[in-house]
This record gives sequence, structure tokens and C-alpha cells, in this order.
Amino acid sequence: MTSQPPEPTPSAVPPGELRASHADRDEVVERLRDAAAEGRLDLDELDERLERALKAKTHAELAVLTADLPGSPPAESLPPLVLKGGMHGASRGPGRWEVPAHIVARGGMGGVKVDFTRVECRLAEIAVEAYGEMAGVTLVLPDSWAVNTDGMDPGIGGLADKTTPDRLPGTPLVRLTGSGGMAGVVVRHPNRWERRKLRNNPAVE
Repeated sequence: MTSQPPEPTPSAVPPGELRASHADRDEVVERLRDAAAEGRLDLDELDERLERALKAKTHAELAVLTADLPGSPPAESLPPLVLKGGMHGASRGPGRWEVPAHIVARGGMGGVKVDFTRVECRLAEIAVEAYGEMAGVTLVLPDSWAVNTDGMDPGIGGLADKTTPDRLPGTPLVRLTGSGGMAGVVVRHPNRWERRKLRNNPAVE
């Protein structure tokens, strides 16, 4: 008797691609109606967005309908942030930016840097997939944040975790997965130059 091949394991679905429920759609509909009552949307805009909300299948489709309205959608519903180093590199931060629950960083040929030092994030955890590839990935965390690297493959380039374990209550845990690739992945707190810049420009957006 020949054995059957194992069933394929479904890959993890990014938070923004999770299926929306009736309650999720109803919540967005109420926000849109409130915005129209406040004069933020005209009737044509309201009708268009209501139709899209009622037909939305994922959290990402709902999030875009209220992105320009007061009261940002929960970070859990934001689509994943994908950064690709390519030939010239890519970065996010150190200005203020909205942190989603899932980030993918691919070093490519130019490298990627993700700086969380000025963000305000209420997530309990942030899932970061980092792939060092040819030029590497660097993550810069505030002093009060911590990282878990148990799911990380150091690869040839290695993993350099230079953070301290002094996580403060209420701050996110960065759960790091992926591979160091050829150039490696570095996760650290701000260096001396970055700290000086933070002190000298405390209000930089």
C-alpha cells in the first residue's frame, strides 16, 4: 500500500490579509457614517465607501477606507510593511511612523534599516521577518524594547543581537524570524551618533 503525500501546510497569513467579519465591516460603516455627519465626507464619498466596506473581504481593504479619518485603525489591521533593499537600499524611520504588526525586510544589494526609536506603538508584539541577503538588515530598537530571536536562522552572515533585556512593561516585544543570509542581521539600540541626534532634534517627525 502506497502512502499518501502529506497535506501541504498553509503558510501564515499576513495580518492585513485576514478575512474580515460582519462585525469588522459594521464597525467601519459606523465610522464612515459618523465622518459624514461631521462633514468630513460628502454624500457621494460616503456612498462609495459604504459600498466598498460592505463588499470588503480583508482587513486591509477595510483599513484604506478610514485611513484619512481621525482615529487611526488598529495597528493589527494595517497591511504588512515590506522593505526591499534592492540596488540602492531602503529604510524606515527614525521619524514617527505607524508600525504594523508584521514587517518584512529584505536586504538585497543595498541593505535595509528599520529604526523604531521615535515611534509610538501599543502592540504587544511585532513580527519582523529579516533576510540579510547580500547587504544585510539593521533594526534599531528603543532602550525599553526587547527582541526574541529564537526563530532566527543566522545563515552565513550571522545574527548580532546587541540589545539589553531591560524591556519595560507596556512596550512591544519584537519577535524576529528569517535568515542572516550572506551579510547578516543586526538588532541593536541607538548608537552614540544616533543618541546625539535624538537629543538635538527631539521633535523631528
